[in-house]
Amino acid sequence: MTKLNILLFAALLASALVLVRTAYESRRVFAEIDRARQEGAQLDAEYKRLDAERQAQGTHLRVERVAREKLSMRTATPAVTAYVADPVASEAAR
Repeated sequence: MTKLNILLFAALLASALVLVRTAYESRRVFAEIDRARQEGAQLDAEYKRLDAERQAQGTHLRVERVAREKLSMRTATPAVTAYVADPVASEAAR
């Protein structure tokens, strides 16, 4: 009977240790999942901010202003337009 008690006590002790380890692992994994969710929320907020910034950078008026100021471009008018005749294309059209 004593051997049975010792065997049952050892099984109980092993079971308790496995239970404690499992609970610890569960808490660790839950904390990791929570950190991943927070990081995902931060990345989503940053994506939305960057997308709004990209849309603001691509507006027609901003592109035109940058072209005028930084690239010294101007609007094409008939006065500044030079037309070039292509002799090969005019021969092919006839």
